Amino acid sequence: MIVVRGKTWLSILLISVLALCLLSGCAGDKQGSETTPVPTEKASIKIGGSSTLAPIIAKCADNFTEEFKTWNKVDSSLPDEPIVIFVSTGGSGFGLKSAVDGTFDFGMVTKDLKDEEKAQFANGSITQLGSDVLDIGVNAANPIAKVKPNLTTEELVAIFSGKVKTWKELDPALPDRPIVVAVRDLGGGASEVFDKAIMKGTPISPEALQIPSMGALGGKIMDNADTIGYVSSGLVNQNPDKIIPLSVDGIAPTLENINSGKYKIGRPLLLLSKEKPDAKQQKFLDYLQSDKGLKVVEDLGYIPVAR
Repeated sequence: MIVVRGKTWLSILLISVLALCLLSGCAGDKQGSETTPVPTEKASIKIGGSSTLAPIIAKCADNFTEEFKTWNKVDSSLPDEPIVIFVSTGGSGFGLKSAVDGTFDFGMVTKDLKDEEKAQFANGSITQLGSDVLDIGVNAANPIAKVKPNLTTEELVAIFSGKVKTWKELDPALPDRPIVVAVRDLGGGASEVFDKAIMKGTPISPEALQIPSMGALGGKIMDNADTIGYVSSGLVNQNPDKIIPLSVDGIAPTLENINSGKYKIGRPLLLLSKEKPDAKQQKFLDYLQSDKGLKVVEDLGYIPVAR
């Protein structure tokens, strides 16, 4: 949980995001299993959902609060009250559900919405702040980065389904060690994106490690030289010497290939509200879409939406 009120420090915010991810398991991005706390004090704006999007929103909330302090300094027509923005992780499924049921003013979601999901926000708002891609990431010490830096879709399906179990099976020049497959919780936003782009219905290996947050998944790759997983490009960009992205079907996850759509394992960064945002919510939404807000998206390693 992050509550931004008055003067705070970004480090506290980000530590809070991480702590909640570890303690609550980010609710596994699944609906119906959330353990994420809801606001316990009056907040101006309540936001919950994706653990990928949470650090972006938390940083913007911190910057917004530091700059304005009270709502009347944002707009003179608003009351002279402290700005209090509550940000909570819990996964894309939780973000979607909590926005629909009104637990939160905005839900953070990092996946393409189905038509029936979009319909639930017909009277509210769907705002895209940027894009993320899922890199096929390996530990920097893994020789695959030099021996076989490109994997085909068929090879990825074989690895993630458990058909190929050792690195040597993948290529004779690689070590005869077990491949450790790491994925997000099945049924969540990231797993849905990966299934649509790569697996296409082929089940993930029952031996795969299901990791409760994207940050923890990136950490698993950094901690174990034999781990492979799909990880947010933002985390890869923040840890360039620790996580190495592989190409897929000859397409590297470069900015050019991402923007052109050639690299296909992508997802939007969305903020959803069931009802039309009120004056305070709209001011913060405007800030998120401003140059200041989109710079945070870029600074944290993601691709801001074009203005």
